[in-house]
Amino acid sequence: MTTRLIPAAIAVAAVLALAGCGTTEASAGSSSSSGALTVTDSRGEKVKLDGPAKRVIGTEWGVVETMITLGVDPVGVADVKGYTAYDTAAPLPKGVKDIGTRGEPSLDTVAALKPDLIVATTDLTDSAIAQLEKVAPVIVVRSADASKQIDQMVDNVNLIAEATGTEAKAKTEIAGFEKTLSEAKTKLADAGLAGTKLAFADGWQEGNQVSVRPYVKGSLIADINTELGLVDPWDLEGDKAYGLASTDVEGLTKIGDAHFAYIANSSDGGDPFAEGLKDNAVWTSLPFVQKGEVYRLPDGIWMFGGTASMEQYIAAIVKSLTN
Repeated sequence: MTTRLIPAAIAVAAVLALAGCGTTEASAGSSSSSGALTVTDSRGEKVKLDGPAKRVIGTEWGVVETMITLGVDPVGVADVKGYTAYDTAAPLPKGVKDIGTRGEPSLDTVAALKPDLIVATTDLTDSAIAQLEKVAPVIVVRSADASKQIDQMVDNVNLIAEATGTEAKAKTEIAGFEKTLSEAKTKLADAGLAGTKLAFADGWQEGNQVSVRPYVKGSLIADINTELGLVDPWDLEGDKAYGLASTDVEGLTKIGDAHFAYIANSSDGGDPFAEGLKDNAVWTSLPFVQKGEVYRLPDGIWMFGGTASMEQYIAAIVKSLTN
């Protein structure tokens, strides 16, 4: 199974085990007359910067996407090839340097780029973060929080904006996301689709076995769907960070007459549902399969991304349901 579909911290766990609203947690930074500023990150650490960061490195795709949407072109990114395939919402600038994997960035490569800021996430180990802090200041954003995914996403945008001096752009970006969400909810309601049950998942195939990973209550996708006026039919408990669960094709029988949407990527193993289950008797008997209410979303929408990816997701879901 590939780990590209998975945030770095849960990649190993997923291989072994198949694997909202709240208050803003990023506190305001302070600045001095010299232009220096101090930013408090998700750990509660006060990170001192000489000024708004310009040469920035990102260790996870979600923070890289956010940098670019804020107008900050990163000088270094973990797994450039993977980002290009899986996060198309914010294309990378030309010449960006690959710093290694998301779980193990190369310290030598990072140091050679002479960054004035590294943006990491809680998916990276404490020891890796400590090593990066020897090279440059590091702010750590919380990768996910199943108790408040949408607010957590907004917190992360604001924290990165604070460190890069792009607060005005962040305000515009967040407002645009909220407008997209509101307009999509209205469009679905006008089409008589308010209250529609929509199950979302991804999956992978190993031999003849297809494993399914539902995005259940507490996932960013489920929270977005709820804000759209849709209903999550999964009766499974997800993990406390990402709100992800595990099941198999038999588990799909428990979501009844729901619509079913999923993400796959042609660059990484093809389509486990349309291809891997096409001859599976359980799959072909499912109500949503028989009624043609199965939707594969376009490749390159990052399900763990920021506002730009979520706007892509919203547009894809509205198009799928209204068509």
